[in-house]
Amino acid sequence: MTLLPPPRVPWQITGNHWLSLPCIHPANGALYAIGVLHRGSRAAIELAGSADFLAGSGAPLLRPAFTVGDRAIDLATTQMAWERALSWIPTFTCTIGSIVVRGTIFAPYGRDADVAGAVYALALENRSSDAVDVAVSLDGHFGHRQLRVRSPRRFADPNRVARGDGDVVLLEASAPPGDVAVAIGADGPVSISVGEQRPEQFALRRRVPVAPGAREHVAFYIAAGPERDGAEAAVGVLRRRGWRDLLAATRDALQTLQQSAGNDAMDGLINRNLLFAYFYAVGRALDDAHYYLVRTRAPWNGRGVTVRDWEALAWTIPAVQLADATLARELLLRACELHGYAPGRGVHYLDGTLFEPGFTLEGAAAYALATDRYIRDTGDDQIVEEPVLADTLYLSSDDLAARRDNRVPLYHTEVSPSGAPTRHPFSLHGNAVVAQALDILRRTLDEETAREIEDPEAVRAAIRRHFVIDKEGKSTFAAAIDLAGNVSTDDDPLGSTLWLPLYDTVTRQDSTYRRTVKTIGIQPGSLAQQCARLMGPESAAVLQWLRRAALDNGVAAEVEDADGRARANGGDAALSGLLAWSVWYAVNALGEKP
Repeated sequence: MTLLPPPRVPWQITGNHWLSLPCIHPANGALYAIGVLHRGSRAAIELAGSADFLAGSGAPLLRPAFTVGDRAIDLATTQMAWERALSWIPTFTCTIGSIVVRGTIFAPYGRDADVAGAVYALALENRSSDAVDVAVSLDGHFGHRQLRVRSPRRFADPNRVARGDGDVVLLEASAPPGDVAVAIGADGPVSISVGEQRPEQFALRRRVPVAPGAREHVAFYIAAGPERDGAEAAVGVLRRRGWRDLLAATRDALQTLQQSAGNDAMDGLINRNLLFAYFYAVGRALDDAHYYLVRTRAPWNGRGVTVRDWEALAWTIPAVQLADATLARELLLRACELHGYAPGRGVHYLDGTLFEPGFTLEGAAAYALATDRYIRDTGDDQIVEEPVLADTLYLSSDDLAARRDNRVPLYHTEVSPSGAPTRHPFSLHGNAVVAQALDILRRTLDEETAREIEDPEAVRAAIRRHFVIDKEGKSTFAAAIDLAGNVSTDDDPLGSTLWLPLYDTVTRQDSTYRRTVKTIGIQPGSLAQQCARLMGPESAAVLQWLRRAALDNGVAAEVEDADGRARANGGDAALSGLLAWSVWYAVNALGEKP
């Protein structure tokens, strides 16, 4: 896994489950890339203006341009003021002479608005006493197309730009089937040019007279499909439904996802990261329309669109569940379908194919924990009747039993939740998670099987007996042991001792726990550890730190500096889910004051 530096450009981000728009330039409103998930390729596919799109160099894929009278205007020469509606819809305002331009970029979401597409809507307000003729265009440059699991690989066949039926521009591969095509159209009469100077260039232009004191609107529709006919049909759907209705439906749907911690700053942090996890750690593949859980769809993160079941079940789904219990149910069953055949066995491609073997206790136990959390939060205990979930829980139980020590009711692991080898085979965090999973499995599986499952209290007693060590005359927890007298006190940021109260291993007031966590060195490089600290005695201080932290333009990065600025692997959508849920839990369940 590669740690990628954060992008130099503070990109505006939006998207829906179908389409990601991760690179909207704040200086000129240009879209530098569009991304989709593709199940057949087990990867993300991204279309961009140039191979250097992440750096903001080279030509953008789509750029709004204006001509007022005879004067061409470059938005980069204006002062663009950006806002983010409902923590997810980027909007900007700028002034061109006497014309005030307001732009809204959104990917439709919600009932009757769930389309593999996006809308670039522009409002033109004439504040002069004279009528003004404005030409609004969306200029394009289709110079790059890549496939990305973790690292990008350029497609070998050339890109193709063509004019389609119904006044649309089509972007596709020159060699069919091509996997993805994009169609671009407008909401009214439009003139189209393709390849007038270079074959990869195109433009859609609308001329709009704006009366004194009046406001006119122009919208461009962007739609993706597995091939050109589907993309063109999707543009037709966007036109038929209209950008105003699509925007209203999207705003209404996003409003239902909003959470509150009783503090504006915390609400912004929670909702920004929750929605980023909701749309960028979850996606629908363009070629089969099914949901998939991934680490992140942001192209500047080295973990790419692979995923561990622990990340999916313990980081992403709890955040989604806060906002949308129906989708959380579907994602839980989807995780069982794709990854439950080998619980905890390692990192997977988005379709469940094993990417990197490495067994974790936490991954195997995560299915039981996620099921129990879903039932407690929703009251829907009928989910255990779903065959795919039941099969996964039985497999999980078997895999955990196979990891039990022959003499002691403790369980050994191969790697930590981060994928790093553990110093010793028995980890404190892993066994705490297993104890809670065993408790759930004994209540969930059939009576005969439940009788064979280890007593979770025996595991917790063994944790007390074997993990508690003497340090300067006082008891503390070891992070990992080998049952032969060797111990490690190095806390794993992703499998931290700080999480123990969440798994009913200890209470937050337990003296051994509090003594241990006070000795844990704060690793400013790990945002995951900061989330874990929200469970401990320093929760209030962490909330204050998070209020000031810049993160990666407001969303989680795997590696941060001491002040909360992103250092590497920004745009971490699954970690954003953990951050959103942890802050919400600290405030609403633990009663911490932000």
